[in-house]
Amino acid sequence: MDFSNKTVVITGGASGIGAALAQAVQAKGARVAIADRSAQAVDQAAEQIGCLGVVCDVTREAAIQSCIRQVEAAYGPIDVFVSNAGVFQGQPDHAASAPDAVWMLNWQLHVMAHVYAARALLPGMLARGAGYFVNVASAAGLLNQIGDAAYSASKHAAVSFAESLAITHGAAGIGVSVVCPQYVATPLIGLERDLSRGSDMLLTADEVAESIIAGAEMGAFLILPHPDVAGHARRRAADHGRWLKGMQRLQAHALDKLGPDSIAHLYRLE
Repeated sequence: MDFSNKTVVITGGASGIGAALAQAVQAKGARVAIADRSAQAVDQAAEQIGCLGVVCDVTREAAIQSCIRQVEAAYGPIDVFVSNAGVFQGQPDHAASAPDAVWMLNWQLHVMAHVYAARALLPGMLARGAGYFVNVASAAGLLNQIGDAAYSASKHAAVSFAESLAITHGAAGIGVSVVCPQYVATPLIGLERDLSRGSDMLLTADEVAESIIAGAEMGAFLILPHPDVAGHARRRAADHGRWLKGMQRLQAHALDKLGPDSIAHLYRLE
């Protein structure tokens, strides 16, 4: 997939991976629109990047539809839609302790926002015989995020929905990539984009953006900015029980070394 002269929409585009990807694909010759829920953040990022900015709460289907109409009015049909907006909150106690509002927010952001975008765009893409979805999930969608059951469950569902898109529409000219990074130095985990990583587990947003572009250009379905994730996933599939015991040991190690608020900082473990 060539980004040159393509119209690309990126949700969660005012910061983190979204902003880095917006700059990178624009440098490839794409017409870029970023979407985010904060008007101030959208205005600032769009001015800095030099692209179109749209205020959009992706948990609302009508808002995604409105965003798409605004972008199409400015640039014409959308070629690539990147569902990148997300949340990372953790759980207060046991695996089911997060309130319903947190579970529903994870579901709306990590799953339904992807569904809403596909529902709005697929008819036109199928009629044209071309289109591309980049759905940003997480390594937690292939493995699991210690300390955040809602995040893990919704990211698994995000990967599954991306598979359904590829299976159902791949032969009709619709490309799909699902991105499964581990820890990235972004505001989502309380870090700034330009932080030097100091850990193989922690990448910068720019590094992840480069990985996404390289994967999409090759038409890869599964994009793993952290290559080690592939090995972890194979070990999980080969012996699930052994993998679960390993994750239990990792959780105990994290609690011992980092304390109860460790879920966003596992990259610090040695």
